[in-house]
Amino acid sequence: MIWLTWRQFRTQAAVVFAAVAAFAATLAVTGPRLADLHRTAGSSLVDQVSGSDRTLYYTGLLIVLAVPAVIGMFWGAPLISRELETGTHYLAWNQGVTRTRWLATKLGLGAAASMTAAGLTSLAVSWWSSPIDRAVDGGGATDTYFPRLDPVAFAARGVVPLAHAAFAFVLGVALGLVIRRTLPAMATTFALYAAVQISAPLWIRPHLAAPDRTTVPIEPGGAPISVQEGARQIVAHPEVPGAWETSQQTLNAAGQPAPVPSSFAGCLHTESGPPTLQQFEGCLADLGALGYRQQVTYQPAGNFWALQWAETGIYLGLALALTGFCAWWIRRRVT
Repeated sequence: MIWLTWRQFRTQAAVVFAAVAAFAATLAVTGPRLADLHRTAGSSLVDQVSGSDRTLYYTGLLIVLAVPAVIGMFWGAPLISRELETGTHYLAWNQGVTRTRWLATKLGLGAAASMTAAGLTSLAVSWWSSPIDRAVDGGGATDTYFPRLDPVAFAARGVVPLAHAAFAFVLGVALGLVIRRTLPAMATTFALYAAVQISAPLWIRPHLAAPDRTTVPIEPGGAPISVQEGARQIVAHPEVPGAWETSQQTLNAAGQPAPVPSSFAGCLHTESGPPTLQQFEGCLADLGALGYRQQVTYQPAGNFWALQWAETGIYLGLALALTGFCAWWIRRRVT
């Protein structure tokens, strides 16, 4: 059964692993030069990275983020739906192979290959990007590169991609079992996986480790401050290297949450158009004089591994739950 499963699975596995190996080789050639540059430049490395290395940085992010989605769509969804669609599963079941063993073999081999592919990709990209990550977390410019805790970079670093791949693969298998048609299962897998990946940083990840808070005075020349949503929301960016800002709250002079006064919105919309820098700083000074300040909640850079292991556990737990669902469904609902 293992040999048969491998023969059915080997072509798509070979394509993915060949692509991973080729990209890893490129990173292996260019990585030592980037590490040497970091040893001499420190946090100023981000200002000296070449254009080709910058392209590799963003390419690595995209590849690690894409690998679980590709695995779920092209490995997980067709794995069983294709056999149910064509009826070839009856051949195995009529030769003495139980449904549970048939499913377990396919899930076990596919999940192992999925986690290996994602793990190797994440390892290569995390190693290559580590000089840039250390420079950014040490206070380097973040307008071009992401801190490791940023939602984009976080999902492409450490051990989390392994859990994402396992979840995406089993999600695809489960949807293939239920839908029983390959193309609809592939499309649904991509849509649900993307929805989970968007939802997790918004509502789950910020609560997986204890955050820190800081209060920023609203004043000219202080922490960078911007205004969003038609001058109704102030956003402050305190100097906390490598941190991930998760929420903002404006406090009044009594330290209570309060909306921005309507006079502030009027100050930012003059008859001649947007205010000048001097006018904007005057608005901030007036607001600060009233005792308003900004409370920023953030995950510090030191929480990276705590968040990594917590999220890994959640995704692996979801993968195990879906595995149990697949076992129940194939015994009770598939005929």
